[in-house]
Amino acid sequence: MHDVIVVGGGPVGLYTALLLRQAGLDAVVLERRTERSNHSRAIGIHPPALRALAAGGIADELRARGVPIRDGVARSAGRHVGTVSFSTLPGSDQYVLAVPQAVTEEILERRLQEQFPGTLRRGVAVLTTRDDGDRVLAVTRGPGGDATLEARLLVAADGARSSVRDDAGIRAPRRSYPDCYVMGDFQDSTQDGDDAVLYLETGGIVESFPLPGGVRRWVVRIGRPMDRPTAEDLTRLIRNRTGVTVDPRTNSMLSAFEVQSRVAERFVAGRTVLVGDAAHEVSPIGGQGMNLGWLDAVRLAPIIAASLRDGHDVAGRLALYERERHAQAALARRKAHINMALGRPLPAPVMRFRNAVLGALIRNDAVHGGVARAFTMQ
Repeated sequence: MHDVIVVGGGPVGLYTALLLRQAGLDAVVLERRTERSNHSRAIGIHPPALRALAAGGIADELRARGVPIRDGVARSAGRHVGTVSFSTLPGSDQYVLAVPQAVTEEILERRLQEQFPGTLRRGVAVLTTRDDGDRVLAVTRGPGGDATLEARLLVAADGARSSVRDDAGIRAPRRSYPDCYVMGDFQDSTQDGDDAVLYLETGGIVESFPLPGGVRRWVVRIGRPMDRPTAEDLTRLIRNRTGVTVDPRTNSMLSAFEVQSRVAERFVAGRTVLVGDAAHEVSPIGGQGMNLGWLDAVRLAPIIAASLRDGHDVAGRLALYERERHAQAALARRKAHINMALGRPLPAPVMRFRNAVLGALIRNDAVHGGVARAFTMQ
């Protein structure tokens, strides 16, 4: 009988387990993948998440291996629209930290293994889960065959298509959007340094973010899904929209995706608690999803410890967790709606007028500070 079974060994599941083990609980992480993925989609770590990660003792290593983005620059048709500086943010982390997700997972997994060997069990798929009232059961299939594990609590960190959420009978209606993107990582051929750059163009937005090692990520909005994008396809889109030449031979990651979102109707059901994308999937545009999951974990772990280790009645605190995190997920989804709307195609005259208004607003100190806080989940 474990204290907690965490289903899903992504960045949110790993950090949840690390906090639970540091609190003195017997927690295990079940991950169906036998190896870590090198495919990095999430890259931005926002200041509130950095503060949350400091609780587990990994924020400093992430800072050492990331690129601090201190300014976001908007351009259109070769002209400067405005710059949002994060220097006005409260606290010491006045930036968004760009770290490839593969690096983040490697740090989390290594820290978990060093401090609590055996917590992460790779190659173990969870076939089904069941709440028996006084315990929860997880039927698994792994290298040693099928097995049934028992725990006092189950944490679902198994992503947007969570089977644990389905087993718990929690509905999570899906919402689709008319937004598709293709993105890739290339050697940085620009002079933009550590700035993030948003190209607000009539054909749709192009986003550009620095990564460690002289790499830059490019994200381009497209009109319809692209099943098998090539590096040449993406660099052609970048050049046609922005005039920037990117060498397709330097491509190290390529991905295309459509946007959807879902927020679970409940985050707590009996002995099952949802975190991360299992609880709330939001558009990756704006980079909020992984950060939301870490904020879930740092809020949830003390509640679980107070219940399972100290024997406190935490029903009220779990209800408050659900309300607070549900509200934060709804806010993140609204921000994602705005981010996507700003990136959609517009006729040239409308685009010029819209950009002139945006530039004037950014130059207003009060508005500038609000935009900086909104972009960094403050």
